Amino acid sequence: MSAEQAVLGAALLDPEQLTHLEWLAADHFYRPVHQALFAALRKLRNDGHPALSADGPLPLSWVTDAVEEAGQHVRGLTAAYAHTLIQACPRTEHAPVYGRMVLEGAIHRTVAQHSIRLHQAARADAVQGEVEGALRTADVLTGVLTDLARRWGTDPRPVPPTVGPSAATDIPPPVQSGPVAEDERFLLAVLAEQPGAMGEVVAWLRPGDFADPTHGQRYRCLGALHHRGEPIDRITLLWEAQRRGLLADGTVSSEQLTAVCEGMVPGSADWFGQRVMRSSVTAPPPPPREPSGPWPRTRFWGPAG
Repeated sequence: MSAEQAVLGAALLDPEQLTHLEWLAADHFYRPVHQALFAALRKLRNDGHPALSADGPLPLSWVTDAVEEAGQHVRGLTAAYAHTLIQACPRTEHAPVYGRMVLEGAIHRTVAQHSIRLHQAARADAVQGEVEGALRTADVLTGVLTDLARRWGTDPRPVPPTVGPSAATDIPPPVQSGPVAEDERFLLAVLAEQPGAMGEVVAWLRPGDFADPTHGQRYRCLGALHHRGEPIDRITLLWEAQRRGLLADGTVSSEQLTAVCEGMVPGSADWFGQRVMRSSVTAPPPPPREPSGPWPRTRFWGPAG
Protein backbone atom coordinates (compact mmCIF):
# COMPACT_ATOMS: atom_id res chain seq x y z
CA MET A 1 0.00 0.00 0.00
CA SER A 2 2.83 2.42 0.83
CA ALA A 3 4.45 1.77 -2.55
CA GLU A 4 1.18 2.42 -4.39
CA GLN A 5 0.76 5.71 -2.56
CA ALA A 6 4.39 6.68 -3.19
CA VAL A 7 4.35 6.03 -6.94
CA LEU A 8 1.09 7.95 -7.36
CA GLY A 9 2.43 10.79 -5.23
CA ALA A 10 5.54 10.94 -7.41
CA ALA A 11 3.42 11.16 -10.59
CA LEU A 12 1.25 13.87 -9.06
CA LEU A 13 4.31 15.88 -8.08
CA ASP A 14 6.26 15.28 -11.29
CA PRO A 15 4.36 14.14 -14.43
CA GLU A 16 7.71 13.37 -16.08
CA GLN A 17 8.00 10.30 -13.86
CA LEU A 18 5.25 8.64 -15.90
CA THR A 19 7.71 8.26 -18.77
CA HIS A 20 9.73 5.93 -16.52
CA LEU A 21 6.67 3.82 -15.70
CA GLU A 22 5.51 2.70 -19.14
CA TRP A 23 5.75 -0.95 -18.06
CA LEU A 24 3.40 -0.42 -15.09
CA ALA A 25 -0.33 -1.01 -15.66
CA ALA A 26 -3.30 0.28 -13.72
CA ASP A 27 -4.41 -3.25 -12.83
CA HIS A 28 -1.11 -3.83 -11.05
CA PHE A 29 -2.45 -1.65 -8.24
CA TYR A 30 -4.42 -3.35 -5.47
CA ARG A 31 -6.87 -0.60 -4.50
CA PRO A 32 -9.48 0.37 -7.12
CA VAL A 33 -9.04 4.06 -6.31
CA HIS A 34 -5.33 3.76 -7.05
CA GLN A 35 -6.05 1.93 -10.31
CA ALA A 36 -8.40 4.68 -11.42
CA LEU A 37 -6.01 7.48 -10.49
CA PHE A 38 -3.02 5.92 -12.25
CA ALA A 39 -5.12 5.37 -15.37
CA ALA A 40 -6.31 8.99 -15.18
CA LEU A 41 -2.76 10.33 -14.86
CA ARG A 42 -1.63 8.31 -17.85
CA LYS A 43 -4.64 9.51 -19.90
CA LEU A 44 -3.93 13.14 -19.07
CA ARG A 45 -0.31 12.66 -20.06
CA ASN A 46 -1.24 10.97 -23.36
CA ASP A 47 -3.79 13.71 -24.10
CA GLY A 48 -1.12 16.39 -23.70
CA HIS A 49 -2.32 18.07 -20.53
CA PRO A 50 -1.21 21.76 -20.37
CA ALA A 51 0.71 21.08 -17.15
CA LEU A 52 3.25 19.05 -19.12
CA SER A 53 4.43 22.09 -21.06
CA ALA A 54 4.02 24.70 -18.33
CA ASP A 55 7.02 26.77 -17.29
CA GLY A 56 7.72 27.17 -13.61
CA PRO A 57 5.85 25.38 -10.82
CA LEU A 58 3.49 22.56 -11.70
CA PRO A 59 -0.08 23.93 -12.09
CA LEU A 60 -2.61 22.75 -9.55
CA SER A 61 -4.83 21.73 -12.47
CA TRP A 62 -2.66 18.62 -12.95
CA VAL A 63 -3.87 17.29 -9.59
CA THR A 64 -7.45 18.52 -9.78
CA ASP A 65 -7.97 17.27 -13.35
CA ALA A 66 -6.52 13.86 -12.44
CA VAL A 67 -8.91 13.58 -9.50
CA GLU A 68 -11.85 14.63 -11.66
CA GLU A 69 -10.97 12.14 -14.40
CA ALA A 70 -10.48 9.27 -11.94
CA GLY A 71 -13.68 10.23 -10.12
CA GLN A 72 -15.66 9.28 -13.23
CA HIS A 73 -14.65 5.65 -12.72
CA VAL A 74 -14.45 5.22 -8.95
CA ARG A 75 -16.20 6.69 -5.94
CA GLY A 76 -14.64 8.26 -2.87
CA LEU A 77 -11.60 9.95 -4.43
CA THR A 78 -11.09 13.52 -3.21
CA ALA A 79 -8.50 16.22 -3.71
CA ALA A 80 -7.56 15.82 -0.05
CA TYR A 81 -6.59 12.18 -0.66
CA ALA A 82 -4.49 13.24 -3.64
CA HIS A 83 -2.51 15.53 -1.35
CA THR A 84 -2.15 12.62 1.09
CA LEU A 85 -0.55 10.64 -1.74
CA ILE A 86 1.84 13.50 -2.42
CA GLN A 87 2.91 13.56 1.21
CA ALA A 88 3.44 9.78 1.12
CA CYS A 89 6.18 10.07 -1.51
CA PRO A 90 9.65 10.46 0.03
CA ARG A 91 11.43 11.28 -3.26
CA THR A 92 9.88 11.65 -6.71
CA GLU A 93 13.02 10.42 -8.47
CA HIS A 94 12.53 7.02 -6.81
CA ALA A 95 9.24 6.47 -8.70
CA PRO A 96 10.59 3.58 -10.85
CA VAL A 97 11.54 1.65 -7.72
CA TYR A 98 8.16 2.30 -6.14
CA GLY A 99 6.61 1.05 -9.37
CA ARG A 100 8.65 -2.16 -9.15
CA MET A 101 7.26 -2.69 -5.66
CA VAL A 102 3.72 -2.29 -7.00
CA LEU A 103 4.45 -4.81 -9.77
CA GLU A 104 5.99 -7.21 -7.26
CA GLY A 105 2.87 -7.02 -5.11
CA ALA A 106 0.69 -7.74 -8.16
CA ILE A 107 2.83 -10.78 -9.00
CA HIS A 108 2.51 -12.11 -5.46
CA ARG A 109 -1.28 -11.74 -5.52
CA THR A 110 -1.57 -13.45 -8.91
CA VAL A 111 0.58 -16.40 -7.83
CA ALA A 112 -1.40 -16.74 -4.59
CA GLN A 113 -4.72 -16.77 -6.47
CA HIS A 114 -3.61 -19.48 -8.90
CA SER A 115 -2.02 -21.49 -6.10
CA ILE A 116 -5.34 -21.51 -4.24
CA ARG A 117 -7.07 -22.72 -7.39
CA LEU A 118 -4.51 -25.52 -7.75
CA HIS A 119 -5.04 -26.55 -4.15
CA GLN A 120 -8.81 -26.57 -4.63
CA ALA A 121 -8.52 -28.62 -7.84
CA ALA A 122 -6.23 -31.13 -6.15
CA ARG A 123 -8.66 -31.57 -3.25
CA ALA A 124 -11.58 -32.04 -5.64
CA ASP A 125 -9.63 -34.62 -7.65
CA ALA A 126 -8.66 -36.46 -4.47
CA VAL A 127 -12.33 -36.90 -3.58
CA GLN A 128 -13.14 -38.24 -7.06
CA GLY A 129 -9.96 -40.27 -7.41
CA GLU A 130 -8.80 -38.30 -10.45
CA VAL A 131 -5.87 -36.07 -11.41
CA GLU A 132 -6.98 -34.38 -14.65
CA GLY A 133 -8.31 -31.22 -13.03
CA ALA A 134 -5.19 -30.70 -10.95
CA LEU A 135 -2.94 -31.27 -13.98
CA ARG A 136 -4.85 -28.73 -16.07
CA THR A 137 -4.69 -26.18 -13.27
CA ALA A 138 -0.96 -26.84 -12.82
CA ASP A 139 -0.41 -26.21 -16.54
CA VAL A 140 -2.26 -22.91 -16.22
CA LEU A 141 -0.11 -21.96 -13.24
CA THR A 142 3.04 -22.82 -15.21
CA GLY A 143 1.98 -20.47 -17.99
CA VAL A 144 1.13 -17.73 -15.51
CA LEU A 145 4.53 -18.03 -13.83
CA THR A 146 6.30 -17.85 -17.19
CA ASP A 147 4.37 -14.71 -18.15
CA LEU A 148 4.99 -13.07 -14.79
CA ALA A 149 8.71 -13.87 -15.01
CA ARG A 150 8.83 -12.22 -18.44
CA ARG A 151 7.21 -9.09 -17.03
CA TRP A 152 9.70 -9.02 -14.17
CA GLY A 153 12.62 -9.64 -16.52
CA THR A 154 13.91 -12.97 -15.20
CA ASP A 155 13.45 -16.71 -15.54
CA PRO A 156 11.14 -18.55 -13.12
CA ARG A 157 13.14 -20.66 -10.70
CA PRO A 158 12.56 -22.25 -7.31
CA VAL A 159 14.04 -20.51 -4.29
CA PRO A 160 15.21 -22.52 -1.28
CA PRO A 161 13.42 -21.66 1.97
CA THR A 162 15.27 -19.38 4.34
CA VAL A 163 16.52 -20.96 7.54
CA GLY A 164 16.67 -18.86 10.68
CA PRO A 165 17.38 -19.44 14.36
CA SER A 166 15.59 -22.52 15.65
CA ALA A 167 14.37 -20.83 18.80
CA ALA A 168 13.71 -17.32 20.03
CA THR A 169 16.12 -17.92 22.92
CA ASP A 170 18.99 -17.84 20.41
CA ILE A 171 18.34 -14.14 19.77
CA PRO A 172 19.73 -11.61 22.26
CA PRO A 173 17.14 -9.31 23.82
CA PRO A 174 16.81 -5.85 22.23
CA VAL A 175 18.42 -2.83 23.83
CA GLN A 176 15.53 -0.44 24.45
CA SER A 177 17.22 2.58 26.05
CA GLY A 178 20.53 4.19 26.92
CA PRO A 179 23.15 6.13 24.96
CA VAL A 180 24.19 3.10 22.89
CA ALA A 181 20.64 2.48 21.65
CA GLU A 182 20.24 6.20 20.97
CA ASP A 183 23.41 6.31 18.87
CA GLU A 184 22.22 3.30 16.90
CA ARG A 185 18.83 4.88 16.22
CA PHE A 186 20.44 8.15 15.15
CA LEU A 187 22.79 6.29 12.80
CA LEU A 188 19.94 4.34 11.19
CA ALA A 189 17.97 7.57 10.71
CA VAL A 190 20.91 9.27 9.00
CA LEU A 191 21.53 6.24 6.76
CA ALA A 192 17.87 6.05 5.75
CA GLU A 193 17.41 9.73 4.96
CA GLN A 194 20.75 11.06 3.74
CA PRO A 195 21.59 10.01 0.17
CA GLY A 196 25.01 8.39 -0.02
CA ALA A 197 25.40 8.04 3.74
CA MET A 198 25.76 4.23 3.53
CA GLY A 199 28.96 4.73 1.56
CA GLU A 200 30.60 6.24 4.64
CA VAL A 201 30.21 3.17 6.84
CA VAL A 202 29.41 0.12 4.70
CA ALA A 203 33.05 -0.94 4.32
CA TRP A 204 33.72 -1.40 8.04
CA LEU A 205 30.48 -1.46 10.05
CA ARG A 206 28.61 -4.78 10.29
CA PRO A 207 25.17 -5.77 11.63
CA GLY A 208 26.83 -7.62 14.50
CA ASP A 209 28.33 -4.36 15.74
CA PHE A 210 24.89 -3.17 16.88
CA ALA A 211 23.98 -3.88 20.49
CA ASP A 212 20.30 -4.14 19.58
CA PRO A 213 19.86 -7.09 17.17
CA THR A 214 16.77 -5.49 15.62
CA HIS A 215 18.91 -2.46 14.76
CA GLY A 216 21.39 -4.84 13.18
CA GLN A 217 18.63 -6.32 11.04
CA ARG A 218 17.57 -2.87 9.85
CA TYR A 219 21.17 -2.04 9.03
CA ARG A 220 21.38 -5.30 7.08
CA CYS A 221 18.39 -4.17 5.00
CA LEU A 222 20.03 -0.81 4.30
CA GLY A 223 23.23 -2.59 3.32
CA ALA A 224 21.40 -4.89 0.92
CA LEU A 225 19.77 -1.92 -0.82
CA HIS A 226 23.14 -0.19 -1.08
CA HIS A 227 24.81 -3.35 -2.39
CA ARG A 228 22.24 -3.70 -5.20
CA GLY A 229 22.42 0.00 -6.06
CA GLU A 230 18.82 0.62 -5.02
CA PRO A 231 17.74 4.04 -3.73
CA ILE A 232 17.30 4.24 0.03
CA ASP A 233 14.36 5.87 1.78
CA ARG A 234 11.65 4.82 4.23
CA ILE A 235 9.60 3.09 1.51
CA THR A 236 12.47 1.03 0.09
CA LEU A 237 13.63 0.16 3.62
CA LEU A 238 10.17 -1.16 4.45
CA TRP A 239 10.17 -3.09 1.16
CA GLU A 240 13.48 -4.79 1.89
CA ALA A 241 12.42 -5.71 5.43
CA GLN A 242 9.23 -7.24 4.06
CA ARG A 243 11.11 -9.22 1.40
CA ARG A 244 13.41 -10.64 4.07
CA GLY A 245 10.47 -11.75 6.19
CA LEU A 246 11.28 -9.43 9.09
CA LEU A 247 7.72 -8.13 9.26
CA ALA A 248 6.13 -11.56 9.00
CA ASP A 249 8.20 -13.11 11.80
CA GLY A 250 7.77 -10.14 14.13
CA THR A 251 11.43 -9.11 14.15
CA VAL A 252 10.40 -5.55 13.38
CA SER A 253 7.14 -3.74 12.65
CA SER A 254 6.35 -1.24 9.91
CA GLU A 255 5.78 1.37 12.61
CA GLN A 256 9.28 0.82 13.99
CA LEU A 257 10.82 1.17 10.54
CA THR A 258 8.87 4.35 9.88
CA ALA A 259 9.89 5.73 13.27
CA VAL A 260 13.56 5.27 12.34
CA CYS A 261 13.18 7.58 9.36
CA GLU A 262 10.96 10.08 11.16
CA GLY A 263 13.62 10.43 13.84
CA MET A 264 16.05 12.00 11.40
CA VAL A 265 18.65 14.26 13.04
CA PRO A 266 21.45 16.28 11.43
CA GLY A 267 24.71 14.45 11.73
CA SER A 268 27.44 12.43 10.09
CA ALA A 269 27.01 8.74 9.40
CA ASP A 270 30.73 8.24 9.92
CA TRP A 271 30.62 9.92 13.35
CA PHE A 272 27.64 7.89 14.58
CA GLY A 273 29.10 4.76 13.04
CA GLN A 274 32.34 5.26 14.94
CA ARG A 275 30.38 5.54 18.19
CA VAL A 276 28.47 2.33 17.44
CA MET A 277 31.73 0.55 16.61
CA ARG A 278 33.40 1.84 19.78
CA SER A 279 30.51 0.62 21.91
CA SER A 280 30.68 -2.78 20.23
CA VAL A 281 34.41 -3.14 20.90
CA THR A 282 34.24 -2.09 24.55
CA ALA A 283 31.04 -3.98 25.43
CA PRO A 284 31.47 -6.99 27.73
CA PRO A 285 30.96 -10.35 26.01
CA PRO A 286 27.49 -11.87 26.41
CA PRO A 287 27.12 -14.91 28.65
CA PRO A 288 27.46 -18.22 26.79
CA ARG A 289 24.21 -19.83 25.64
CA GLU A 290 23.54 -23.37 24.66
CA PRO A 291 22.56 -23.29 20.99
CA SER A 292 19.29 -25.01 20.27
CA GLY A 293 20.02 -25.61 16.61
CA PRO A 294 22.47 -24.91 13.79
CA TRP A 295 22.87 -21.41 12.42
CA PRO A 296 23.00 -21.05 8.64
CA ARG A 297 25.98 -19.58 6.90
CA THR A 298 24.69 -16.63 4.88
CA ARG A 299 26.29 -13.80 2.99
CA PHE A 300 26.24 -10.48 4.78
CA TRP A 301 24.81 -8.37 2.00
CA GLY A 302 23.14 -11.19 0.10
CA PRO A 303 19.81 -10.52 -1.61
CA ALA A 304 16.61 -11.48 0.09
CA GLY A 305 15.36 -14.96 -0.63
